[in-house]
Amino acid sequence: MSGRHTGRTSQGLRITALPKTLKLLFRLAPRQLNDEIAFAKVELKRKGVQVGVAAAFFAVALVFVAFLVVGLIVAAIMGLATIMPAWLAALIVCAVFLVIALIGGLIGLRKFKKAMPLLPEETIRGIKYDLGIAKEGSDFNAALLDPASPEAKAAKAAKDEAAAKAKAEKAAKEEAHKVEFPHASEPELHRRLEQRRRHLAEVRDELDTELDIKPQVRFLVGAAREKLDEGKAVLEHGKNAAGQKFAAFSDSTEGAGVRWKPLAALAASATVFVVLLRRLLRNP
Repeated sequence: MSGRHTGRTSQGLRITALPKTLKLLFRLAPRQLNDEIAFAKVELKRKGVQVGVAAAFFAVALVFVAFLVVGLIVAAIMGLATIMPAWLAALIVCAVFLVIALIGGLIGLRKFKKAMPLLPEETIRGIKYDLGIAKEGSDFNAALLDPASPEAKAAKAAKDEAAAKAKAEKAAKEEAHKVEFPHASEPELHRRLEQRRRHLAEVRDELDTELDIKPQVRFLVGAAREKLDEGKAVLEHGKNAAGQKFAAFSDSTEGAGVRWKPLAALAASATVFVVLLRRLLRNP
């Protein structure tokens, strides 16, 4: 039974596989239980054969006990035959046995008549009546307790019909069960049970891993730290790039200042010259 649960060593967030693991457990458990029941039937059948053999030996022992009783009877007859004719001795022994059997039968018949009826009919009827009252209250029909009443016959017919329907459904389920779980030999059942036990052990161990919170938390913390480090690296890279651009811009600004200093001085000198010239022109 190789599958996703066999020999998997990848690390990561495995709690997402929990539904599939539970589904696999729910699928394997009924099959394992079915094979366990089938194996139990095979084992009981084997033990039944052993019990049958033991019963056969007990039967043989009982037969020889019966022979022993017959021998004792013959010995008693032969012992009486020493003082009387053999036929008379046998007749006397049989008469004794007949008297014992009659006495035992009469005592048993008397006890049996005292015990009749064997079922407490009135008590059973009272219990049924109480149950009917408990279920239906005053709407309970006491005629249902009389087997000869039409209501009781109709209820019995409905009950028999429901029982027949349930029996048919049970037979259909058994046929479907036989189709899904075909008959297997004892070695095949043993092999499948052992193989499925190992598979279930692997699935169970993996389920413990998937339900363990600490590895999941450690994995999430590690993933968050990796993302944070990546963000810090991106931020540092952006900072360096911005610094480089700002430095380049500063350098270009300083160069422009150096180039425009003479021009600025010339412009200032020209302005001062124009101002002085205007003042001279205003004062003749």
